[in-house]
Amino acid sequence: MSSVKNGKAPEEYIKDFEENKGHPLKTFMALFKGYYHNLILAGIFFFIKHSPVLVFPIVTANIINLIIENKPGSLHSIIINAIVITALLILNLPMADLQMHFRSIAQRSVEAGLRKSLVYKIQQLSIPYQKDIETGRMQSKMIRDVEAVETLSDQVFNNMMSIITVSVAAFAVTAVKSLTVLVFFLLMGPVGAVVVYSFRKQIFRRNRTFRKEMESASGKVAEMVELVPVTRAHALEDEESRVMGEQIEKIAESGYQLDMVQTNFGAVSWICFQLFQVICLIFTARMALKGLIPAGDVVMYQSFFTQIVGQMNQLLNLIPILTKGLESVTSIGEILTADDIEEDNGKRILTSMNGDYDFKDVTYRYPDNTDPAVLNLNLHVNAGETVAFVGESGAGKSTILNLLVGFGQPSEGEIYIDGQPLSEVSLRSYRKFLAVVPQNTILFSGSVRENILYGTTGVTEEKFEDVLKKSGLESVIKNLPNGADTMVGEHGDKLSGGQKQRISIARALIRDPKVLILDEATSALDAVSEKEVSETLDSLGNSCTTFIVAHRLSTVRRADRIIVMKDGKVIESGTFDELRKQNGAFQEMIMAGAGD
Repeated sequence: MSSVKNGKAPEEYIKDFEENKGHPLKTFMALFKGYYHNLILAGIFFFIKHSPVLVFPIVTANIINLIIENKPGSLHSIIINAIVITALLILNLPMADLQMHFRSIAQRSVEAGLRKSLVYKIQQLSIPYQKDIETGRMQSKMIRDVEAVETLSDQVFNNMMSIITVSVAAFAVTAVKSLTVLVFFLLMGPVGAVVVYSFRKQIFRRNRTFRKEMESASGKVAEMVELVPVTRAHALEDEESRVMGEQIEKIAESGYQLDMVQTNFGAVSWICFQLFQVICLIFTARMALKGLIPAGDVVMYQSFFTQIVGQMNQLLNLIPILTKGLESVTSIGEILTADDIEEDNGKRILTSMNGDYDFKDVTYRYPDNTDPAVLNLNLHVNAGETVAFVGESGAGKSTILNLLVGFGQPSEGEIYIDGQPLSEVSLRSYRKFLAVVPQNTILFSGSVRENILYGTTGVTEEKFEDVLKKSGLESVIKNLPNGADTMVGEHGDKLSGGQKQRISIARALIRDPKVLILDEATSALDAVSEKEVSETLDSLGNSCTTFIVAHRLSTVRRADRIIVMKDGKVIESGTFDELRKQNGAFQEMIMAGAGD
């Protein structure tokens, strides 16, 4: 037997969601395309596995009728009936294994496929879009919602197989035996429909409210964990507990409302069908008294009716699970059908790069903001040149770096790389020539070595040691318990801010970039460490084009050009010494102590 494999690519799952957008049930069924044969085989084996339940009422009725008739050969017939039911019981084990094998392959493959698709889509979504979505909310979709879809598939395929098998068999046998009883059985349908219709909207609304409250809470929990040091430092534990407590109470309240609706739904449906069972018993008993059916058939009809009622109850109880699962399908679809993505298809692939840049009339506005963060920027940067951007907070410096990386596209104007419009270049191929050191160092919970080598292959130990030396990590590594293989902890929490920043710089240097982008790269370093790292960056010489954003003016002292920004515009430009002689905004920054 084959193991679980995901035969569908993430793009196919995304296509399923896009083609059936607004129709969660159609989307859910489309997810299993390619696995329908597994489900059919599972259904066949389920029918065989479940056959003793279907045959037992017939065998029981036969035996009772044989006892009442007491004809010659009755004992022989009773033994044959017993052998038939015994054989079917023995078949249950192998059929159960086969049924679960084929069903599980389909369900687990779809579950894995959904998670892979979410990961794939998240990697495509634009950075501004991702910043608008709370991390906890994204995690909730990937974990909780996919689990809800898996539960839905488990319940639907397991229960629906049982419902269909039992109902078809019971109605078929009843139709052959007595059309009168069949008509009575069919009266249940309208009752079930009325019950479902009366509760459907309430269950759907309560599930949606509960899901959104859970997503909101997930986002707030992620923020709370990140802010624990700040909360503790300002003695705000009680306030944070109060805020989170209110959110948890909202979840509890919406969960309570959902529980009550589902409970009332289940109770009403149960009472209706139990009353039908009582009526069925009286109805068939009266037919037996009149000689319209054998006495043993009363037991058979009652057994079948009990099974049908059980299945109908199961179907009605499936409605809340169905609603919750389909709401999760909708929730996952919010990510998989999002169109705010970086589109690379059909764009020019960069196989080499010099590092010449031209900004021509570049203006950038953030979404929902009319004031430009960068206004009419015109700038030429030669390959190998080091350009630094300085200015007060909000001047547009980091926005320019984001545009360079491709985290946003100019609202007006164009950025050119080696004479080619950046908007026409595959960003994925372009970024292979970049190395970025962000202001907020991002480390994962691996070793120092793993964090430095992230995304690289074939790096020799000699090159690794050289990068450790250039980034000032050599002495740090010697003092760590396991050297470069020391685990850094979650987000690098076992290291100091300066150590984390050095690792981030080493990660950039190991890539041999053509373009180096430093956003406050030395902000977490002390004066001595900053000097060492600055000398390392200076040693790169003309090997790569370098863009620097810094508040410490000592960091940009040796830049080939310093661009002074204010309100998104360039107000001064020149070398460190040239700008000092101008006695303008740059000189004012130095006099104000913004640097050394």
